[in-house]
Amino acid sequence: MDSLTRITSYLAGQTYSWEVIVVDDGSTDSTAELVTDAASRMQDIRLIPEPHRGKGHAVRVGMQAASGEYRFQCDADLSMPIEQLAHFLPPEFEGPGIAIGSRSAPGARRLGDPPLRKLMGKAFNMLVRLGGTGFSDTQCGFKCFAGARVHALFDLQRLDGFGSDVEVLYLARRFGIPVKEVPIVWHYRSGSKVRPVRDTLHMFADLAAIRLNTLRGCYSSPRSDN
Repeated sequence: MDSLTRITSYLAGQTYSWEVIVVDDGSTDSTAELVTDAASRMQDIRLIPEPHRGKGHAVRVGMQAASGEYRFQCDADLSMPIEQLAHFLPPEFEGPGIAIGSRSAPGARRLGDPPLRKLMGKAFNMLVRLGGTGFSDTQCGFKCFAGARVHALFDLQRLDGFGSDVEVLYLARRFGIPVKEVPIVWHYRSGSKVRPVRDTLHMFADLAAIRLNTLRGCYSSPRSDN
């Protein structure tokens, strides 16, 4: 995995301690074998095999398994260069909140994004804003959570699909957790598994599920961490 090599090479040059957790969401390629081999040579890499359920489930498992003061969510295709991780950590970001990568905030750049995908993304983000999150880009796969907030959010987060990003940010707003948007340089990767039309329709259904879960009282009791 080229992305894993780039990530660990970058982290090895930093002064802070770190770990890399790879949640394998039921992959059918050689991901598990490659990560297992890397973990045998580097103790700071850990593989968590899971049956296929979706992005939301994989992120939830990884966040709850991590132990760091800051926990960074990263797409496997590394469409954001790992060197930009510094913008999500102290001293640029610190405190008891969340830093989310944005491809739409002032100063951000999207490189190579196909027109249809860009249009569908804008339409979905507009709908999300109308739904109450207020963020310019909820679906960017690069987010950093203060460790003290992880369980308050992910113990209640329920959606397994791409709508989980909206769900987590909705919970943050609901519980008064501060969220900072970080403009990034984002590169489109042709091997992305995102399918704009299909996944946008699924996310519309997820938005309805979030509303229904709210009415049912599913998000009413955040856990307090020490």
